[in-house]
Amino acid sequence: MNKAKTVVVAGASGFIGTYLRARFEQAGWSVRTIGRRTAKGSAESARWDDDAAITRVLDGADLLVNLAGRSVNCRYNARNRAAILDSRVATTTALGRALEGCRVPPSTWLNASTGTIYRNADDRPQTESDGDLGSGFSVDVARAWEAALEAADTPRTRKVALRIAIVLGPGGGALRPFATLARLGLGGPMGRGGQKFSWIHLEDLYRTVRFLHARTDISGPVNVASPDVVDNRELMHFVRRAYGARLGLPTPAWLLRLGAVLIRTDTELVLKSRWVQPQKLIDAGFIFRQPELGRALLSIAKR
Repeated sequence: MNKAKTVVVAGASGFIGTYLRARFEQAGWSVRTIGRRTAKGSAESARWDDDAAITRVLDGADLLVNLAGRSVNCRYNARNRAAILDSRVATTTALGRALEGCRVPPSTWLNASTGTIYRNADDRPQTESDGDLGSGFSVDVARAWEAALEAADTPRTRKVALRIAIVLGPGGGALRPFATLARLGLGGPMGRGGQKFSWIHLEDLYRTVRFLHARTDISGPVNVASPDVVDNRELMHFVRRAYGARLGLPTPAWLLRLGAVLIRTDTELVLKSRWVQPQKLIDAGFIFRQPELGRALLSIAKR
């Protein structure tokens, strides 16, 4: 009998991490975790404040998936900016340091990044080879995040930065505020409505992780997004249809900015035009299970 493969999921308690952990377990993998809430002394888990435990958990594993990072669904004040940056850079640096101490390190390290690293784009898709990096706080965070991964000295471990688009799936995540607006009758276009919306279904994100681990010829940053990019107007149409909302009043940018202050979030999450093209995945032959946004939202709403 073949020995079960082992994956280490860092940041396993979040929306994405919880799903990936469950799916790996369903597939027969042994799952170890690293996070803030992990109990000390566990042989299968480690906390971020225990370097020795992190090395122990990583040693002998086949795959490392790092998803750690504070949510960006908040106001970008000085305190939150510092926490968002540190939660990504410090954890990535800690993993690199721990891998150096492993006798048998994982062969693959997939480290989360973000599709927001690209500029505001509504003129052409942004691929890994010809995409233009943007500017501003979110882009600075993404650059620092990927720089921390690049700086890690891991000659025995292949590193891949996952430039993940907005993740949609059952149980909440980025879809929740859109669904809430639709139910309240405010599910119309946001701002000008023409800004692009790049997304990925949770299941396809999990399948991408499995695919990239198996494809040892792929390295460097990889765009993790569905090829079915829509604009905000189309997005809200599909959201209204999925949640049975007939009325969809538009929300002008000024009202979005006011509402963002009240609910303590930032309008960049809905007003920036994200057009992320998964060229490396397409060229490698990856098949998306949920390639169309309309059908994906219907399946999510049913669950």
